[in-house]
Amino acid sequence: MRVAMIGTGYVGLVSGVCFSDFGHDVVCVDLDAAKIARLNRGETPIYEPGLGAMMEKNVAAGRLSFTTDLAAAVKGAEAVFIAVGTPTRRGEGHADLSYVFAAAEAVAAALTGPSVIVLKSTVPVGTNREVKRRVAAARPDLAIAVASNPEFLREGAAIEDFMRPDRVVVGVEDDATRKAMKRLYRPLNLRGPSMVFTSLESAEMIKYAANAFLATKITFINEIADLCEKTGADVQSVARGIGLDGRIGSKFLHAGPGYGGSCFPKDTLALTRTGQEANSPLRIVETVIEVNEARKRKMAEKVIDACGGSVAGKRIAVLGVTFKPDTDDMRDAPSLTIVPALIGRGAKVVIVDPEGRREGEALLPGADWAEDAYEAAAGAAAAVVITEWNAFRGLDLERLREGMAGDVLVDLRNIFRRDEAQAAGFAYTGVGRGSV
Repeated sequence: MRVAMIGTGYVGLVSGVCFSDFGHDVVCVDLDAAKIARLNRGETPIYEPGLGAMMEKNVAAGRLSFTTDLAAAVKGAEAVFIAVGTPTRRGEGHADLSYVFAAAEAVAAALTGPSVIVLKSTVPVGTNREVKRRVAAARPDLAIAVASNPEFLREGAAIEDFMRPDRVVVGVEDDATRKAMKRLYRPLNLRGPSMVFTSLESAEMIKYAANAFLATKITFINEIADLCEKTGADVQSVARGIGLDGRIGSKFLHAGPGYGGSCFPKDTLALTRTGQEANSPLRIVETVIEVNEARKRKMAEKVIDACGGSVAGKRIAVLGVTFKPDTDDMRDAPSLTIVPALIGRGAKVVIVDPEGRREGEALLPGADWAEDAYEAAAGAAAAVVITEWNAFRGLDLERLREGMAGDVLVDLRNIFRRDEAQAAGFAYTGVGRGSV
C-alpha cells in the first residue's frame, strides 16, 4: 500500500519506518525542513535502538522517503497517518489539538482520490469524530474515511513493540476501512497479535485508559515503597510477591522517583480534564497526578537527607537524567525536578547520561557534565542514580567510591544491592528498602 505519514516525531518516524519494513511504500512528511534534511542524510533526530539501521535499509530499498511536500506525499496514498504532537495546553491540562486539525484539513485539501485518514496521535474522546466532520465539510466530493489507531510504543523498545505488538487497536465505522487497516497490518498476522476493532470513541479511550492504569501502578508501588521504608519491608520483595499474581502482573511495579516521559504526564492530565467536562471525575487518576508530582520533589529531599541534611557546597554526581534508559527524551523527567532542587540548595551538580546531554544542557542550566560516571563522581560527596542505564548497572563500585570525597550512594532505581554497595564502602540509600 502507498502510505503517507504526517509528522516525523517519535511516533510518526518509528511507525513510518516500520510500515516500510512491512513492504509498504511510505513517505514521511514534516514541516521542519531541517529535520527532513537530516533524515535525507540518513540521520535520525531521536535516539531509538535499531531505528537508524532499519531506516537505512528501507530507504535503500526504495520503500521509504522523506519530504516537506505534503501534497506530493498524499497523492495516490491509500492511507494517510496523522502522527503530530498533542501537547498539554499551557495552564489548562487539555490536549492541544490544533496540530491534528491543521494536518487533517491540509491532507483533505491535498487528496486526489479516496483514502483513509488514520489518527495515530493520542487524542481525547471525540477528536476522530470532529476530524471526520471537518474532512467531510472540506471535501464533500471525496470518499474519505477516518480511523483511530492509537500507538502503544515504549521508548527504547519501540521497534519491538511495533513489530511484535500484544494488540493493535483500530477504531473504524465501515467494512471497507476495516479491510484497509487489515491490509496495512497483514504482515503481523503470522505473529498472531490481537487486532481489536471498535468504535472511534472506544479506541481513543483505550489509549488514555491504558496509560492512566500504568501510571497508577507506578504510583501505587511508589507509595508502598514509602511504607516499606517505615516498616522494614523491602519493596522489591513485595513487588515480586504481588506481581506473580496473574491478576496483577509484574510490569510497572518498579519503585523509583516517579513517572515522566512524553505520554503518562500529559495523557493522565488530559483524561482528568475529559472526566471533569463530562461531569464524571476520575478521582483516582487525579490523585495519581498529585502524588507523582510530589514524589519528584520528595526525591530531592531524600538526597539531601542522605547527605546529612545539607548539600550546600557539595559536589553531587547525578547518574542519568532522561526519563528512562535507551532514549534521549527528557520530557517531564524526574531529573527536571530533582537536579534544580539540589542546585537551588547550593549543590554543585555534575551529570553523566549516555544520551541525555543534547537536550539536558538546555533544560538543566547550572549543572556541569562529565563523560562517564567515574569522572562525574571524582571528588563528589554523593552519587545519585536517577536513570537506570545499563552502563551504570555495571559500574565498579569500589572504583567509584575510591574517587569520591564522600561515601553517599542514593540509588533511586534500586539497581544495586545494598550489601555490595556497603562492601564497596558506601553508605547506601535505596527506594523502599527498609532495614529491620
